[in-house]
Amino acid sequence: MTALSPATSVPSSAKDPSRRQASPDPWWLLVDPLLILSALATAAMGALLVYSATRGVVGDFTEPDTSYLERQVLYIAVGLVGAVAVAFAPLEWMRKLYPAVFALMLASLVVVALFGVEVNGTRAWLELGPFRLQPSEPAKLGLIFGLAMMLSPGKRAPGTSPAPPEVSLTRTVLALALALAPIALILLQPDVGTMLVYLVITLLMVVISGVRARWIVLLVIVAVVGAVGIYRSDVLAEYQEARLRVYLFTSDVSEESTSYAFNVEQAQIAIGNGGLRGQGLFQGTQTRSDLVPQQQTDFIFTVAGEELGLRGASVLLGLLSLLLFRVWRTAQLAATSFEQLMSTGIFAMLLFQTFQSVGMTMGMMPVTGIPLPLVSYGGSSMLTTLVALGLVAGVYRRRLGIEGMIRAH
Repeated sequence: MTALSPATSVPSSAKDPSRRQASPDPWWLLVDPLLILSALATAAMGALLVYSATRGVVGDFTEPDTSYLERQVLYIAVGLVGAVAVAFAPLEWMRKLYPAVFALMLASLVVVALFGVEVNGTRAWLELGPFRLQPSEPAKLGLIFGLAMMLSPGKRAPGTSPAPPEVSLTRTVLALALALAPIALILLQPDVGTMLVYLVITLLMVVISGVRARWIVLLVIVAVVGAVGIYRSDVLAEYQEARLRVYLFTSDVSEESTSYAFNVEQAQIAIGNGGLRGQGLFQGTQTRSDLVPQQQTDFIFTVAGEELGLRGASVLLGLLSLLLFRVWRTAQLAATSFEQLMSTGIFAMLLFQTFQSVGMTMGMMPVTGIPLPLVSYGGSSMLTTLVALGLVAGVYRRRLGIEGMIRAH
């Protein structure tokens, strides 16, 4: 993995505030159209797939169920408002508010562990009237923001050396302690999938920050030992152990393992049914028969595979790949180490969730209940992803340092 580097040049209008005022920069210098369009197209395609998975078996005397689609569109609309808000919010305000936000984040994880709603053996949701909130989703952004603050040494002007400065051992330990608190609370739920996302975010941000190699090796060893210890302990729920056994030991014939193996097989059958061209939108036999479990959330990719085929599923993966590339590119163009690390953390979150969610539908990864970003049904995931992309859009907007020059002028 190559080190990220900031932009190497600044337009003349950014160097000269008077010229900037007389001749405004084109809007496309402050907005990333590919990031925005790929996010909107992915969310729109996801809403269509959610509708197909939840409309029910429509006959001559029945109408399709549109309740899931309506809620998903509402989540997208609210998420877009949040994305615009954080994209234009002053970074100094967000830094000042972070301690209070982090305390609220931990408090919500404690509350959900004690009084949350249990679904499929995991106590991870809070009832808010007709809606359910999963606090561990927005807490991902709290973790990313906090790690970026801990691991960034300070401001870095565009055009400086791409080599990241070394992070002290003290700052590294504090950053790991900050990550350990929410990870431990999520493990109590227990939600192994979300915990893995937190671990990947932490590991990649630590690596990118410039921490010494021997500390990174030590961190990986500790993570592996911890994962093995968790698997061998009584922390995991029985169904989570069954999921891992299905993935690791195909010869396991216990009743619960057989049940989860059947679920994965149905997902694979759905994708295989699609072939190259797909069976047609709303025409998937596995989807219409409700044979794939949790299809609108964990297994949403099976709808694309069955009804849109390889071509349609490739379009969806292409949109997600473009989105990921623009997030990574924004991290390279970031004007400060803090913004570079924050964008990298968001990239790690989206990349791992995409790889894990798609992989588990094809039997390549264990089933962990991780949503596909911008595609799976769910308000907490959708709002978190869109706000995260709003933070990236803010990094892109500030990459030239134009705002500060305008205020100074």
